[in-house]
Formats: sequence, C-alpha cells, structure tokens
Amino acid sequence: MVKKGRIIIFFLLVLLLGGLIGTTTNQISGNIKLGLDLQGGFEVLYEVKPVNGDTINQEVLISTVKALEKRVNVLGVSEPNIQIEGEDRIRVQLAGVSDQAKARELLSTEAQLTFRDVNDQELMTGAELVENGAKQTFDPETNKPIVALTIKSAEKFAEVTEHVLNLAPNNQLVIWLDYKEGDSFAEEAGKENPKFISAARVGQVFNTTTVTITGDFTIEEAKEIADLLNAGALPVELEEMYSTSVGAQFGEKALQTTVFAGIIGILAVFLFMLIFYRFPGIIAVITLSVYIYLVLLVFDWMNGVLTLPGIAAIILGVGMAVDANIITYERIKEELKTGKSVMSAYKAGNKRSLSTILDANITTLLAAGVLFVYGTSSVKGFATMLILSILLSFLTAIYGTRLFLGLWVNSRFLNKKLGYFGVKPSEVQNIDSDVGDFKVPTRYDKFDFVKHRKKYFAFSIAIVVIGIVLLSTMKLNLGIDFASGSRVEIASEQKLTKEQIEKDIESLDLNIEAKDIRLSGDNSELGVVRFVGELSQKEINELKGFIKDKYGSEPNVSTVSPTVGKELAKNAMFAVLIASIGIIIYVTIRFEIYMAVAAIVALLYDAFFIIAIFSLFRLEVDLTFIAAVLTIVGYSINDTIVTFDRIREIMKIRGKKVKNFDDLAEVVNDSLRQTLGRSVSTVFTVVIVTVALLLLGSESIFNFSLALLIGLIAGTYSSLFIASQLWLVWKGKNIGKKKPVKLVEEDLEP
Repeated sequence: MVKKGRIIIFFLLVLLLGGLIGTTTNQISGNIKLGLDLQGGFEVLYEVKPVNGDTINQEVLISTVKALEKRVNVLGVSEPNIQIEGEDRIRVQLAGVSDQAKARELLSTEAQLTFRDVNDQELMTGAELVENGAKQTFDPETNKPIVALTIKSAEKFAEVTEHVLNLAPNNQLVIWLDYKEGDSFAEEAGKENPKFISAARVGQVFNTTTVTITGDFTIEEAKEIADLLNAGALPVELEEMYSTSVGAQFGEKALQTTVFAGIIGILAVFLFMLIFYRFPGIIAVITLSVYIYLVLLVFDWMNGVLTLPGIAAIILGVGMAVDANIITYERIKEELKTGKSVMSAYKAGNKRSLSTILDANITTLLAAGVLFVYGTSSVKGFATMLILSILLSFLTAIYGTRLFLGLWVNSRFLNKKLGYFGVKPSEVQNIDSDVGDFKVPTRYDKFDFVKHRKKYFAFSIAIVVIGIVLLSTMKLNLGIDFASGSRVEIASEQKLTKEQIEKDIESLDLNIEAKDIRLSGDNSELGVVRFVGELSQKEINELKGFIKDKYGSEPNVSTVSPTVGKELAKNAMFAVLIASIGIIIYVTIRFEIYMAVAAIVALLYDAFFIIAIFSLFRLEVDLTFIAAVLTIVGYSINDTIVTFDRIREIMKIRGKKVKNFDDLAEVVNDSLRQTLGRSVSTVFTVVIVTVALLLLGSESIFNFSLALLIGLIAGTYSSLFIASQLWLVWKGKNIGKKKPVKLVEEDLEP
C-alpha cells in the first residue's frame, strides 16, 4: 500500500526549498563581491624595501598596510583587499577603481614631505604636520588651487623661514615630495616639470601654524597632494614585483559570457540526468539546484570575492557534484538487476556507493587544498570555490539524495516500477543466477580490456616519447607568469591587424620591445601583445591612455618580474609534486600500494599529455593552466578510484577463488565492464560544462577550459587502459605465491 504522507512531505519540502531559493537568490548574488577581473580594477604585489637602512619586520609591514588603507579610503574603493605575504611583500587588490593610474600613483608614492633650502639642506619634514591638516583650497588673490597645511609648532616654522631668509638672494623655501639622494634644486629649477612641488621666496619670518603650498596646480593635483599628506607618509619604499589591471569593459563582458556559458552547461547536465536516469534524474536536478544555491549562500557568508576562475569552479562543481548521484544511481540499478526489490536495492546502493564517493571526493579535495596553499590571487579564489563546491556537493548528493529519493522509496510508490530507474525487466537476473561472485551482465561484456594491455602500454609509451620530443624541440610557450615580462590585451569593435598594433606600439617609443602579437576572437577583435621586460608605471599609464583613445576600450595590462616568475614556476612544481604524494599516501592507506602507484602513473600521464598538447599547438601556459592540471590530477583519479573500489569489492567476494593471473584478469575485466557506464556518465557531465565554458565562456579562461577538456579525455583513457592494467601486471606477479612459513621452535625436528 502506498504511503501518501511521504510523497506529500516530498512536495512540501520541494515547495519550501523552491520558495526559499526563488526569494533570496537575487539578494545573495547581489551581495557577492566581484573580483577585479569581473568589474575592472588592478592588483599589485609590492616588495617592501627599507628607507635609511631600517630593517623590515612585521611591525613595519603592519604600519605600511595601515598607511595604504588610508590612501585607499581616499580613493573611495569599497572592500579593498590588502594582505601581507611572506616577510617583505604586500599584495593590494582594488576592484572597481575608475582611475587606475591615479590609484597606483597614490599607493606607491612614499609622500615623504620635506622643506629644504636651495642647497638641498633638510629643514623640516612632514612629521611636523598636524594629522589630516592638509586641504585643497584657493589663493584668495589669484584664485588658483593651492594646498593649505597646518603645522604643529609655529616656533619650528619660524626657525625654518628665518634660515631661508638669511640665504638671500637665494631665499627660497623648496618643498619636496619624496626627495631622493642625488636630487638637486639647482638641476631641477630650470626644468619645465621639476621634481619639487613648490619653491616659494621667503620675504619675512613666519611665526604661524598655517602654511600654503603654491604652484601651477590643477584642482585635481592640489587635491591629490593634500590627500597624500593626510594619508601619511609610507615608512618604506614599495617596488612593484607583479601587477595586473583589467579594464571595466573587459570585466563586464567576461562576466556576461561566462555566466551565460554556465547556464547553458548546467541546463545540459540537467537534461542529461533527466533523460538517462529517469526518476532519480529528477531528484538529481533538485539536489543540484540546492547545491548551487548553497554554494552562493556560503560564499556570501564567507564574504568571498568572486573571480572569473571562481565562476568556472562553480560551473565545474555542478559537473562534479552530479558524479555522486551517478555513482549512487548506477549502483542502485546494479542491485535491481540482481533481482532485489526497490527498497533493498536503494539501501544496498547507498551503502556500497558511500565509500567510493568519499574516496573520490577526498582525492579531489587534496589537489584543491594544495592549489589553495600554493596558488595566488584568482587561482587561490578558484581553489577556494573548488573546495567549497566539493564539500557542499558531497553533502547535497549524499544527504539530499537520500532524503528525497528515500521518501519515494519508503512510500512504496516505486515498488516494481523498475522503468522509473531505467532498468528493463529483461535485464533483471534470476535470483538463482550466479550473482554471488558479482558477475552481473553488462552491455560491455563483449569488451576484453585486459587482452590488449600490451598494446595500450605500447601506445601510451609512444605518446610519452612523442611528448618528450615535442617538449625538447618546441618547448613550452610560457606566459609572463613564469617567463616574466609584460602582457597587454586589446579589445576593439573593429577587426585588428598585427601590422596596425605593431605600428601603434612603436609610436609610443617604449623602453622595451614587443616580443609577439597574437589575434583571437571570431573577427580578430582581440589582440594580445607580449613584451620582453617590465613596463614601468608611467609606461603603463601612457599605454592605457593611448589604447583607450585609439581602440575605444581600456586594455588589460599585466607585468611580472623575473623574481616572481621563478617563484611561481617553483610553486607550480611543488604543487603537482605534493598533490601526487598526498594521493599516493591516501590511496595506499585506503587500498594498497600497487593501486596507489598505478593511480599516480596514470595521473602523471594525464598531466604530461596536457603539457605535450599545449607544447604542440603553442598554447600559452600560465597560472590558470596549472590550476587546470591540478584540477585534473584531483578529478581524473575519480574514475580510477571507482574502478579500484570495484576491484577491491569483487576480490573480497571471490576471495580464495582468485588463484592465478587469469582469475585476477577476470576480476579486472568484470570491474571495468561494471564501472564503465558510470565512468562515461561522470566524465560526460563534466565534459558538458567544460565544452560550454570553452565555446561560450570568456576568452580569458579559454586555455584553462581547453586544458580541462584535454585532461578529462586523457583521464578517462588512463583510468581504463593504464591504471587498472598496471595494477593487474604488478599484482599478478605475486598472485598464487605462498608466503614463507615462519617456523617456531616446537616445529623443528629434534
């Protein structure tokens, strides 16, 4: 008899969740802060250098951060991100800045105000100023913009003006901002734009606390000087090690295209689940919708900053989240095919799939954790979102699916309705058939995966050899993240040509040369210029202004110093190495050493295959590429784990019946046949969203999406034809061998 109360509870829960999601999603998404790659802005990594031989310690770094925060407040930037990194670095991220040139200048200017005579002797410093005592005002006589200062001691200023007065006829009080050793009033006085900001003639001793700085200022220049002085001088010197700036138009377009790609990809996954898994597919759509909502909600609670790779992580998370559903549903279908009732199959399927899901998620979590530790900026944001996605997908897939599907199963409505699970009556085995050894017939029984293992090994070795030749001859096309230098992205509504861009760049007469120019987009409306060497702050401002006037939109500009480039390359190698070691240790603990080593060999093959393809087609290798490789390292092992889990299960069931290599080969064959359907389905769902990102997403993450797609294909191959086959060969050498018997004293003959 059908228990209608459980069905009513199901619909009430769905209505409740639907109402909650529908009424709060807009507010939650509106609260989430967008990163600079989505709304424009810039990021700078400064190396903090001492002034006057002082040492850099944590106290100095903290005071520098406070000074930078004061300057950011002047800009009116909401939610700035200023962080100390290591022993002598500070990273500043400002999203949504309208005037990036002014912001960068305001941040890096030390604002060390000094009052000097014409002989460059220091008479007074900015330390004598009253805090927040500077303001932009107007000269009552000329109505020109000036800067008014309030000094702490009138007596001190009287001493200064008296000293200058006694130098007549050279009685000029020279005010410098960031005077450097070697600067000279005599040299600067004749220039059109001298380094000092004012040189007023002193005609009397001033015993006052009010001082004005006059000069040929615009209102904006006078206000900027006042703002700098109020923000306070930096206790250190800041040198740019890495910087990237994104035009607002670039960010807006990237957001629109990537969100659209995500919607298409997610809808395609939903459609696949509904068609392929029937009624459980409906449950999957509900739980995946809840998963997406929870990701946004928790990310909002975390006060996180959403970046372009972060959106990609959410979209990929949907493909990964559905894996747990697929593993569970496929297991339930297997149990139904053995002749069990719907309720028994549901319980057994949930129980036996749990360890597989747990193992698969933990290995992916390991790689994401390593990516978070060694990643920087947007890559760290991607790792954060990936970790969040893995955790929430596990909760929704396990508990959400069990709750919703369990209500229907326990209502007994699904009894004898095998078609609702995609199982045909003809596929159900007789209860007396040989299912005790888990020899469940599948549609892949005609495939003998083990028979041709030597061919697979030969093919894989050939691919590796070809890859090594490619890498040794063609090398990798390293982006500025690893090779250092500068990179400029130009967007235009008109078709771009290399000749025109090259001509325009040459007209700027920059100190560094353009290495290469590449065009992309449907109509070549996107151009990327790589420079050898770093663009200075002044050159960046000049370049951005020129391109905005010439092509109609502000470009993206990135610079990386050789020091940072080497560090990023080193961190990338460490990340892959540590992730691999972590997976070996985990798989060894959960399974055995043979499986762990076989899994790592397969993963390294996947990573190497991606690298070889990028080398062959001269695709740029940057930080997001490393993120893609580590994501594949974490994700592609899922299929391997699923297969190994089935091998372990069948080995336990058959026990002593597995006596020789042929018996072991049969175990591997049966495991691969029984898990192939779910392997194909799990990979296919991630491929769907990856292809959507590749074809419809932002140009900025094209290489990232392509690396993921290549890795998914390689990962499927390595799981089927490398990992399990290697385990068979290694394990087969020890099968049937008797362990030596250790004799005890009473067993010995007298």
